[in-house]
Amino acid sequence: MATDTATEVFEEHRPVLMGVAYRMLGRVADAEDVVQEAWLRWSGADHAEVREPRAYLVRITTRLAIDRLRQIQSRNEAYVGPWLPEPYATDFADTVPDAAERAVLADSVSLAVLVVLESLSPLERAVFVLREAFGFPYSDIATTLDRSEPAVRQLAGRARKHVDERRTRYEVDPALQRELTERFIAAATEGDLEGLLTLLAPDVRLVGDSGGRAKAPVRAIESADKVSRFVIGAAKHGGGIEDASFRVVELNGGPALLVLSAGKPDSVFQLDVADGRIQCIYIVRNPEKLQSLADV
Repeated sequence: MATDTATEVFEEHRPVLMGVAYRMLGRVADAEDVVQEAWLRWSGADHAEVREPRAYLVRITTRLAIDRLRQIQSRNEAYVGPWLPEPYATDFADTVPDAAERAVLADSVSLAVLVVLESLSPLERAVFVLREAFGFPYSDIATTLDRSEPAVRQLAGRARKHVDERRTRYEVDPALQRELTERFIAAATEGDLEGLLTLLAPDVRLVGDSGGRAKAPVRAIESADKVSRFVIGAAKHGGGIEDASFRVVELNGGPALLVLSAGKPDSVFQLDVADGRIQCIYIVRNPEKLQSLADV
């Protein structure tokens, strides 16, 4: 295979490889590093021996991601405050025409799912990502992980049960999420406490991630009353953000509020919605996790 052809093949599959790596790691920079390492492995491979480039590249990427995940899991143990995955710009609305496929991809990359995936073992996480997000056959996953197919099915069952038990299946209707996001912004910026309360589920949670590098709650805030008062108070004082502006963008498969300070990413707010009300508010303010959003 000529060098130009090998590059074209890799670039054709890059979106899938990045999708696998990010879902495995929850960090854009780490996912990019894994994909780059996969390219180096691919560029040095004997392409004449590769019958299915997509399967080959996914196998390399998954194994590299498992190794990287094992190396970095200790990071979270010393993390200041709650840890959330790094927001990731997606464009499913423009690039995935099939609504059912779009819903599956959006759900599998949502912050709610990625938070739960953090509690899986690296192998369980790999099986869940390959099976649930990308629909790979068990036989292919077994080859990728060098495990028997029955063992892979057991891993898949455990992972699926764990995810189902630890998260509510939220709505992924982008139109509804965008509407509630815009109403949330309006109520917060106008100081409309009653209006905000009508948007929140009674047991709503707010989880903030700053890594100790910006102002954010060091513990989750629970209940509509406490969350609404926190949001109104933060909006009233501008959250310490200078020259703030707002933009609704697609992150992690759904609409999110990107807050800019003097034109640079400062915070991300993303809402989980069920039964027409906001069930959870995620706030990411760690500067390291916002670097990839500079051009969004």
